[in-house]
Amino acid sequence: MLIKKYTSNWIKDFNDIRGVIDNGLHGFVYSIEHVGSTAVPNLDSKPIIDIDIIYADEADWHKIKAGLAAIGYDHHGNQGIEERDVFKRNGKCTNETLDTIKHHLYVCPVGSKALERHILSRDFLRKNDWARSAYQQMKYELAEKANQDRKRYAELKELNVNEFIDSIIEKERTTMGLRNN
Repeated sequence: MLIKKYTSNWIKDFNDIRGVIDNGLHGFVYSIEHVGSTAVPNLDSKPIIDIDIIYADEADWHKIKAGLAAIGYDHHGNQGIEERDVFKRNGKCTNETLDTIKHHLYVCPVGSKALERHILSRDFLRKNDWARSAYQQMKYELAEKANQDRKRYAELKELNVNEFIDSIIEKERTTMGLRNN
């Protein structure tokens, strides 16, 4: 099955990955957030930890990029999403935690729309049972429609979920008193 029942192990997995990254980026200025479905308690998900490393100063971006390279990540550009750079394990140096826990690693500047989208949708799903339930049901239906195929599921999710996520982000922005820019 593509979608797995929620487990608090995902929080532990995030903290384990964060610990290794923190050691590798020691002395750099950044923050790190657990985002995506595995960051939402009681939300069934694909068991892949999504992580955003956040920086404020452009000079920090270059240090973070070099620090991630030193612990075995290659930069894969923004893959079509502005201000959200993708990093993937390169196999050049091994680390039991980073090599065994499936994760997606992104690096975003503080004002990034992609970062805002990650944080607002995560926070709204954490606070609203109805939204979490609706999103979970949608994910199960898409996984079934995709015959449990990861690639097809990703395509269907891209087509079907964005409108739902956009609507909950707008609700979260309104709740927080944020203006839509």
